[in-house]
Formats: sequence, structure tokens, C-alpha cells
Amino acid sequence: MKMDTDLLLSTLGLSEEEPDMNDWDLPLAFMKKRHSEKIEGSKALAQSWRMKDRMKTVSVALVLCLNVGVDPPDVVKTSPCARLECWIDPLSMSPQKALETIGANLQKQYENWQPRARYKQSLDPTVDEVKKLCTSLRRNAKEERVLFHYNGHGVPRPTVNGEIWVFNKNYTQYIPLSIYDLQTWMGSPSIFVYDCSNAGIIVKSFKQFALQREQELEVAAINPSHPLAQMSLPPSMKNCIQLAACEASELLPMNPDLPADLFTSCLTTPIKIALRWFCMQKSSKLVPGVTLDLIEKIPGRLNDRRTPLGELNWIFTAITDTIAWNVLPRDLFQKLFRQDLLVASLFRNFLLAERIMRSYNCTPVSSPRLPPTYMHAMWQAWDLAVDICLSQLPTIIEEGTAFRHSPFFAEQLTAFQVWLTMGVENRNPPEQLPIVLQVLLSQVHRLRALDLLGRFLDLGPWAVSLALSVGIFPYVLKLLQSSARELRPLLVFIWAKILAVDSSCQADLVKDNGHKYFLSVLADSYMPAEHRTMAVFILAVIVNSYSTGQEACLQGNLIANCLEQLSDPHPLLRQWVAICLGRIWQNFDPARWCGVRDSAHEKLYILLSDPIPEVRCAAVFALGTFVGNSAERTDHSTTIDHNVAMMLAQLINDGSPVVRKELVVALSHLVVQYESNFCTVALQFIEEEKNYTVPSPANTAEPGNLTPVRDSPAIPRLRSVNSYTNIRAVTTARNLNKSLQNLNLNEEGAPAAFSPGNLSTSSSASSTLGSPDNDEYILSFETLDKMRRVSSYSSLNSLIGVSFNSVYTQIWRVLLHLAADPFPEVSDLAMKVLNCIAYKAMMNTRPQRILDSGSLTQSAPASPTSKGTHIHHAGGSPPMPSTSSSSLTNEVPKPPTRDQPATRPPYTPTIGGQAPHSHQFPRTRKMFDKGPEQAAEDGDEPCGHRNYISATLQTGLCDWSAKYFAQPVTKIPEEHDLQSQVRMERQWRFLRNTRVRKQSRSITQRGVSRLDDQIFINRNPGVPSVVKFHPFNTCIAVADKDSICFWDWEKGERLDYFYNGNPRYTRITAMEYLNGHDCSLLLTATDDGALRVWKNFADQKNPEMVTAWQGLSDMLPTTRGLARRVSIYLDRSKQGGAGMVVDWEQETGLLMTSGDVRIIRIWDTDREMKVQDIPTGADSCVTSLSCDSQRSLIVAGLGDGSVRVFDRRMGPNECRIMTYREHSAWVVKAHLQKDTNGHIISVSVNGDVRFFEPRTPDSVNVLQTVKGLTALDIHPQANLFACGSMNQFIALYNTSGDVISNIKYYDGFMGQRIGAISCLAFHPHWPHLAVGSNDYYMSIYSTEKRLR
Repeated sequence: MKMDTDLLLSTLGLSEEEPDMNDWDLPLAFMKKRHSEKIEGSKALAQSWRMKDRMKTVSVALVLCLNVGVDPPDVVKTSPCARLECWIDPLSMSPQKALETIGANLQKQYENWQPRARYKQSLDPTVDEVKKLCTSLRRNAKEERVLFHYNGHGVPRPTVNGEIWVFNKNYTQYIPLSIYDLQTWMGSPSIFVYDCSNAGIIVKSFKQFALQREQELEVAAINPSHPLAQMSLPPSMKNCIQLAACEASELLPMNPDLPADLFTSCLTTPIKIALRWFCMQKSSKLVPGVTLDLIEKIPGRLNDRRTPLGELNWIFTAITDTIAWNVLPRDLFQKLFRQDLLVASLFRNFLLAERIMRSYNCTPVSSPRLPPTYMHAMWQAWDLAVDICLSQLPTIIEEGTAFRHSPFFAEQLTAFQVWLTMGVENRNPPEQLPIVLQVLLSQVHRLRALDLLGRFLDLGPWAVSLALSVGIFPYVLKLLQSSARELRPLLVFIWAKILAVDSSCQADLVKDNGHKYFLSVLADSYMPAEHRTMAVFILAVIVNSYSTGQEACLQGNLIANCLEQLSDPHPLLRQWVAICLGRIWQNFDPARWCGVRDSAHEKLYILLSDPIPEVRCAAVFALGTFVGNSAERTDHSTTIDHNVAMMLAQLINDGSPVVRKELVVALSHLVVQYESNFCTVALQFIEEEKNYTVPSPANTAEPGNLTPVRDSPAIPRLRSVNSYTNIRAVTTARNLNKSLQNLNLNEEGAPAAFSPGNLSTSSSASSTLGSPDNDEYILSFETLDKMRRVSSYSSLNSLIGVSFNSVYTQIWRVLLHLAADPFPEVSDLAMKVLNCIAYKAMMNTRPQRILDSGSLTQSAPASPTSKGTHIHHAGGSPPMPSTSSSSLTNEVPKPPTRDQPATRPPYTPTIGGQAPHSHQFPRTRKMFDKGPEQAAEDGDEPCGHRNYISATLQTGLCDWSAKYFAQPVTKIPEEHDLQSQVRMERQWRFLRNTRVRKQSRSITQRGVSRLDDQIFINRNPGVPSVVKFHPFNTCIAVADKDSICFWDWEKGERLDYFYNGNPRYTRITAMEYLNGHDCSLLLTATDDGALRVWKNFADQKNPEMVTAWQGLSDMLPTTRGLARRVSIYLDRSKQGGAGMVVDWEQETGLLMTSGDVRIIRIWDTDREMKVQDIPTGADSCVTSLSCDSQRSLIVAGLGDGSVRVFDRRMGPNECRIMTYREHSAWVVKAHLQKDTNGHIISVSVNGDVRFFEPRTPDSVNVLQTVKGLTALDIHPQANLFACGSMNQFIALYNTSGDVISNIKYYDGFMGQRIGAISCLAFHPHWPHLAVGSNDYYMSIYSTEKRLR
């Protein structure tokens, strides 16, 4: 390991030095599970542990053909020979008495295993007697299992024709009995035990006859006229089990020390025969004084585990169960060892029979066949246990000393513990699992066993499935009746694990009153919060969509219990308490009213401002189901619903998309309840929107009218749905439509040829209202966005206190606002709700038009190509062609060069040929096109749509939260494991950071005398508007209006280019790297106040949106000018429009945002919520922000030329501590130096640079630079600043005001003049300056090469 580190250091060119410790201490933003995982539950594992057909053996036929005193003709017996049958010597009494005694004994032996069965003996029977016996038992057993035990020691061996022997009436002849007949009489399911020589022959014949039956049944089923079909066919023999004493060619052992029915003894008296056999082995000589007589005197009862005999029986059960579980395939183990108690006992004992009889050259046979188990290592543990027990016998019997219990179970638990502690992840399951199960029966070891079992279940869902398949369930269910407090934490943990993997156990728990156990744990204030969390999770599963569970928990006072714990300091407990409440009153009105009586909704309001997003989310879920009950409404409940709705509306600008998604679903419940009211509101808004004129899109589509796409006026931008499309995903979409084919979208050329900015992916909203083809509308994104702007939702801040008539209007506005959410999943959900209600509203107002819907769908001209005329990428929603020609601009890729304007296709595709899918109403659907599949019936009856909203709208939050309990809880997270790859990669990054800091510092400390060496130049796909260097790697991000391009400035190659997803009328105005020191994310800010965070850019993966939120609402529309290329830079103060400006503090995780607003808003990215609004006190926009976390200072440059200093620790009225008014024009940049005595440097468009000391009221220094400044940046380390001028040159100065360099021309053969400077940025460490200009070029300048 040491060598690896040395290698790492040497490759980085570092001496033996540690990475900067502060990198390890810096918090990471947006790296929680909710950001990295899809919010959905885990895939349910198919659970096979639950026995679907548990069975009982209800009848037993004991058929003994002994004919005592007469040996059969085909077996020559040795002398002396094995005589005992059922431990009785038949020759010790008269033949008839012997026969009856043996029969009675055999019955007793079987009754030990299955006392409740119905036993019938048939001693030395005839064929008719056997027939009568079998048919009567089958008749009484119905569908249950029947056992047929055959002892053939007094008759000839079975024949190859498949016959066994019985007697004639006078016992003068042996009569054959065909197995085929026996099958017919016994039927299925049955179990057969054959104790006779050559018994394997019977098993073979049985299988042949069973196969013959199957074929006969098939023939009869296929051909009813076949003679077989006329006969009454015997049943199928598939479900039959056979146990035979030996193979087809083997004789039974005749050793006089053994019983004659050795096989039967092993199956029915295993401990007795096992001990005798042990004494007959040579090894028993190691245990002095133990004789066969002594074995008979072992004290105790088989079913009393505290006695020697009982303990041996218990150990034997555990060992045979363990061998079977480890050797048999899982399904066979379930069938033979878990389905039927008697069958399980016989098979456990059969493993012993195999071990003992193989030592006498006899191989017992079973059907289904088992793998050999006689050499399994666990038999050695059995021998040791027997040894330990027998060695105590002489002293116990003779001297009456106390019995010392076997260490077997303790040792096996230790072995299990070793497996848990030492093993690697991918390994075979632990052998001892079935033993752990047995140990749960023992009070002595129970606590330890439960602890180890919990640790095993914590390994993941596979471990839970394994434990359930062993048969743990009834044991842990029974333990819930225990009152032992010390078991509580363990049982709660185990049950949380089980229910996280298999929630179907909820019914078993309620049936056995198990829920009461968890209710008492939840109510127990002495229990640690984590155990109460698990208890409330278990209760949340019990009440989930299960009315019996809801009823039981309501009676158990669950609601009051939960409400008491809403303010617990443990966030996971708060989260699950809220989810549990949301589930108990979901569609269960008694619980809702119980909640109303306890003011549950008001108590939940506190959680809406919880610092943890998941808790806020759970509270929204709970309030959503609270208003979502479909019971009849009274005035009281309506008032409550309105209150809840208005409280929820306050979360409209919550920083977490997870919360806003849940908010849409919660409001959709309200919409469903008050559908008619919302339909009325929808119609009002649709009317209002129609009457409100908006400038028509330029150039209606005429084939000859060519307009450059970039310059077309503000047609609202199409939004793409699935985590906005990225350029790589788009290039693979062939055949956009005929008009696009000539643009030749080939894999290689496409990325260079066009930007994704103007591509809309599949189900984007593209119809504008009033499309030329018909007068029907559906609410597209543009329509809703326009409606939202018409209705001006700025009044949302004063929502509470509005009259209740307008609650529906306010909620409609909230939904309109959410439909324009920057996070696609949120806006999609809101679009669904709004479109559904708009659709219902239109249907209700114009019922007479329904019949015309068929003709309407045909009204648009046919689509020119039948194959996909749309972009459709994997995982997206099915495509929706647009219905308006004006919007089709958006489907034209940006032209390869700006001189060739794009043509617009002059046709409008129809809706007709689209793929039906989970009846979602496409955003572009016409009102009367009934929608795919089911929607047609729904139109006429309201209930259809009601279900449509509630069924399709869900966020998966609860299932996703439950995954926490299914995954390992006690395992060390990978990032904390010093040897893990994640940790190594992080260490490498931090070492790289140290190198960059160190090397760049050495250059900047020497001083920079020139900075005009062009080290990179390339043409950007769009006009650069913001550039940002990555602080530590060689990547630079360049934003144009709505897309971001990544370049590697060292290699000079483009790494990535993707669409940011902001609406058409907005532009990117700021970018920041978050977590630049580690796993970088890119934050983009647009001038509508939206913030988006991206990951996986500039590598081989597709960029993904991590999160997005409305950083500033109410951006003042008057100042939001369109960025019309050059003109915006001529005189910013006339144009207005600072857009949105941000500054990021990695140390505190705080994001400062401002811009065309009168406040500075601070966001806490850890809590994903707004923490402070600082009023600027100016009537002008903020143009630049800079903060210093050490001093808690924020410096803002404003459009009116003032520079204002704020201390964020103070209240809103006194936090402005200094205002400088020395600039007379727009402040381009205000920079606060980061050290404790750092100055403020500010620059205005007039080129005057002023230095302020925060404690003094006047500037301490003034420099004059170029006039007509369009861009400026200040190097944080090197005392340099660069000015970009309208007059197409860059001037670099040091802080003394000396000009270091003037850059006017690009390097190269032609030496082309630099375009008007649109943006500038210094590298945070290296002396590199990036320059973007209006001629699309992006260049980087640095110091002379010898200095670098």
C-alpha cells in the first residue's frame, strides 16, 4: 500500500507531502443519496419462501408382510441374523401376538412425529384388504397427503415388472400386487416408504407407471374421442414422494447387532439407532464405560430440550436440517423440509439412514433423489455431541451428578459470528443459518442468536430472502409475544429488515397482533430514536394500502403516538412518523377525522420548514393524503382542506425538487376532490389567456422566408423532458422528418454541425394557442407559461388570508408556476394535472362536440413520413409531434454557420399515428382527441379522470425511503473505508489540488510581467456569454445563451456540449463550479431566476441534471432585456438586465444569489432552502456579488454605480454596513479579497477602478482604465485585472495601474482582429485568462512558456 502512495506522489510530481487538509474538511454540495439515485423503490425480489401449498399428512397406512416364523423363499438368511422388528424380537412370543405388537409399536413410533394423523394397520394382508385400506384413506384425506409404509420382510423381493407381494387368504401363496394398482388406489399427494430388499426396483417401476399415466392423460386431453378419454383415468402421480431402503440390486443388512428393519428404525427412532450405531464403531472405545445397555437408560424425554435425550434430539434436528439446507437446491429443500411436518421429519431421519446403511453397503433411495450427504462435515459435529453426552452417562446414572449441557449451539453461533466478521462480500451463505433458527428456541442463547441474525439480515435483501427461505418467519413472529425488554431493539431491527424486503408480511403481523408490539416500542420514550424509527417504519408498512392494518393501528392509538414524535431531533424518525401518518389516513376516513380532532395537520405544518428535505417531503406527502380522501365533504372539512392547501402553497419555491414533486402530487389530490371548482377556474384562465395579446412569432411559416434561428424573437423555448436532452443523445435520433433529412444528422458530423439548444426532445410541448389548422386547444408549455405570466403569481407571498373563493385560483396559479419549474420531472407532473383539468373543463362545456372528435383528428394534413418523424431517445416518453407551424422552428437544428439561415418546414404533423402509452395526455394534444387507449371511455364519466390523476401521479418517495432499511445500515460507508477505491480517487484528487496550488503560487509570487501568450483558441458553437475555468483540471466551461460547451484547454479539444434547458426567452448569466476540489458539479443561473446543477459533464457519460430550483422568484420583467448580441454591451444601463448573479462559498455550502431584484437571497445547499433575504435598499439591480466566509461579508455592485457591503450575521434592517457611491455608472465587477485585511476592488463601465478598505467610507486608491468596458475580471492570487472593451481589445493591468499587456489580434497566419469582448475570466490559480468574443471565438492567454 505504501508503494502505491509513493507511485501516486511521483506521478503527480510531488515530493512526499500530504494533501491540503482543508480539502478533506470542505463540505460537499448536492452529493446526498437523493441527488445521486433515482427516487423509486427497489425492485421487489420474487419471494419464494412462503409455502403456497403447506400440507399435512393426515392418514397413514402401515402394511406389514412379516409372516412371522416363515422365511421367504428367495432370501437366504445368515445365522445368526438380524431379528428385531420395531425393537421387538418376533420369536420371543407367538407369531400372531408378535405381529400385533410390532404393528402397535410401529404406530407408536410414527405417532412421535405426527400424533394427530389417522393410523390404519394392515398386518399380513391380501390384495383386497390393501385396496380397501388405501381407497378409504384417500377418500377421507381428500386433497391432503397419505403415507403408505410397506414392510416386506416376510415375502419375496419386488419383481422387475413392478409388483410387491402380499398373501392369499389362507397364507398358502404369495400374491403379487402391481404398483400401478397401488398408485390408482393411493392417488396423490402421497408418500411411500418401502422397507424390503431390492426396494429400488419399486421406485423405478413407480416412475415408469407415473410417466405412462401422464401420457395417457395428455392423449385424453388432446383427443376426446380416443378410447382412453372414455375411461375414468387415474390421477397424476406427480406429487408423490418415495423412500426406499436400498438400491434395486441390494439386500438389507443381516448383521445380528442391528434391527432387521434398520431403515424403519432410522426413519422413526433416529436417536436410539444413532446411539447404538455410535457404540458399535471403533471410536466409541474412546468413551469408557458406555455399553449398549447403558444407552437404553439415557434419562429424559425426546421433546424436553433440558434433558440429555431431548438435547440430543434437538442437536440432531439442527444438524440434519443444516445438512439438507446446505446440500439441497432451495426449492427441493422447501418442498421436503418445510412443507409438511411428517415429511420433513422423515427426510431428516432419511439423511441418518443414508449414513448408517451405507456403512453396511446399502444405499437408501429417495424420489425426488437427494445428493449424497453421508460425508458432510456436520456429521462430525454430531459425533462430538454424542461423545460429550455419552461420556457423562456413567456418572449421571451411577452417582446422580448434574447433566452438563452441550456446547454445540454456542460453538455453532461462534462459527456464524466468524463468518459474519471475517468473510468477504461475495461468498457462499453461512452453513450455520438453520442452526441459528433452532437456537431461537433456547432462552439461554436467544439474545446472542437474535443479535447475529440481525447482523446477517443487514447484509442486504439477499440475506433476508435466505433467512426467510430457511424458515425464520414463524420463529420471529412468535417472539413478538415475549415481554423481554432486552429483545426489543433486536426484534425491531429484524422486523424492519424483513418488511423492507417483503412487505406482504403486514397481514401476518396484524393477524397475530404483532402490530401491538411495535406500537408499544414507538410509545416507549426510553427507546433510542433509531429503534423507534424502525418501529414506526414497520407500522408504516402495516398500514400501507391495507385497511385491516389501518383499522388495527388506529385503535392502537398510532396517530397520537406519531404526533408526539413529530419534533424529535432524529430526522429519520420525523420523516417516517410523517410517512406513517400519511399512510394511515390514506383513503381511510376514520383515521382522517381522528387526525382532525388531534389537529394533526397543524402539527405537521412545522415539518414543512424542516432543515432536512426528505422530512419536508414526508410532511407534504402526509398533508397530501390528508386532503386526498374521497369521503363526503362537510363545510368543516372543506375549510381544513383549504387551510392545508394554502400552507402547502408556500413550498412553491422550495429548493429541493423532491419536495416540489411531492407538492404537485399533494395538490393533485386536492384537484381531484374539488374537480368542478378547478374546472371553472381553468376555463376563466383559458379565456383570460386568449384575450391577452402577445407579439406573434415572427415570420409565419412560408417555405421561402428564411430567418436565422438564433435571432428570432422570443418565442417561448421548447422544454425537453427527460433530464434535458444532451447532444450525444440527440445525434442518434434519425429521420427527424423530411425537412430535416437534408441536414444529414450523421454521428460524426452532428455535434459540430448544430447545437442542441434548438432541438426539442420527444414529448415537449409545442403547440401555441390558436394554431392555424383548427380552433381547438390543449395547454402547451408556452400556453401555460403565458397564462402564468398573465396571471402574475407575485401575489403568492400574500397567499394566506385570501378569501376561500379564490383558494382554487391560487392553487391553479401555484400549479402554473410548477409547470414552469426548471426541474423537468416537477414540470411534467404539474403539466399532467393542469392538462387533465383543462381537458375536463372543455369536455364539460362543449359536450355536443364530442361526436366530432373523429373528424378533428384528421383535420391536419398527413405527416409526410410514416416512420418516426420525431426525436425519441431511450427511456423517454413516446414522441408527440407538434401541432403548430410556428413552433417548428424549435425542431430545426442550429445552422452549421451563421450565414446560412435555417428553413422552416411548412407542414404540421398530425397526432393520428402516435404510439399509445400509459394514458398520459401529451402536452400537444388537441382538446377533443380523446387521448390514447383508455381515455376514450374516460371522457364521458368523471371518475375515469379522477383515477387518472391519482393513479399516475406518485413520486416513489416512500418506497425510496424504505430502501434505507433494506440496505446495510451497520456497514462502513465506502468513502470512510481507507482502502476503498472511492477514497483512493479522492486522495488522488486532493494531491492534484495541492500540486496546482503550489505550482501556480510559485509563478504568481514571482510576479507576472506579460500575459499575452495565446495557449488556446477555438470557435465555440454559440456566442460565449459566461466562461468559467475549473479550479484544478484543464477543463473550461463556456456558456452561450442556453447551452454549455466544455473544452480541454491543454489538449485543445472539445469535451462536451449540451443544452441547459432554460426557456427560449431566457439566457445563462452566471456559472459556478460546486465541489471543484472533489467531484465537480456545474451550477448555471439564468436570468429568469432559475438555477440548475449538472453532473457527468466533460467525461464519457451523458450530462445529468442533479437538481434545479427557482433561486429568485419575481425577477423584474421590466429589466430582463433580451441579450441582443452586441447591443446589450453598448450601454448596459439603458438596456437593464443584469440577469442573475451568484457567488458560491464552498466552506459553508451557501449560495448568494441576486440580479434584477431588490434583495440578495442566500441559499443553504445542504438544507436546500432559503436561509436569508437581505434587502439591497437600492432601486437598481445587483450586477456583481462577492463574499468572504471568514468575515461573513457580502459585497454587491449595483446598476446605479453604488457598491454596498453587508454583514449577513445582522438583521435585515441593520445588515447594510457600508455604501460607496463613488462610481457614476453601472458596476461591472465588485470583488472582495479573501484574506482578513482584504480590500474591495470595484470597476464601473467607465473604466474607473476603485479600492476600498471595508472600514473606511472613502476609496483608498483609484485607477483609470479603458472606457466602454464590457467585461472585467480580477485574478484572486496574482494582483492582476483584465478589461475587455467594446473597441475589440483586452488590456491587462497590475494593481498599481501599469499596463502589462494589450491584446488586439488572434495569433496565427492571418492575425485576425479580436471581436467585441463578451466575457472574461481568470483561472482561480494559474495566470491564465479566458476571453470570449462576439465572433464566437474562445481564446486563452497566459504568461511566457518559460515561466509556466
